[in-house]
Amino acid sequence: MSVDQNTVRHIARLARIAVREDELEVLANELNGILAWVEQLGEVPTDGIEPMTGAVEMSMKMRDDVVTTGNLQEQVTANAPGSDDGFFVVPKVVE
Repeated sequence: MSVDQNTVRHIARLARIAVREDELEVLANELNGILAWVEQLGEVPTDGIEPMTGAVEMSMKMRDDVVTTGNLQEQVTANAPGSDDGFFVVPKVVE
């Protein structure tokens, strides 16, 4: 797949990024380089290799699921700028 200036312009518009006309060719070359590198990754033989979640294998430390102090509603909302009936009050965002 090859990226041309029109494709870069389209990607920039979708991403809401302002790109000047003189930058289009440079960005097209950079994207083509990235895509060529990704295509090279497809050539790596990965048959029989299990997927991994990270570079270093580790197990998560587990603790007992124990009920601790609860019903701290008043303490949790004490420092809030506004609260009503135990809930945080926030400004209206959507009209």
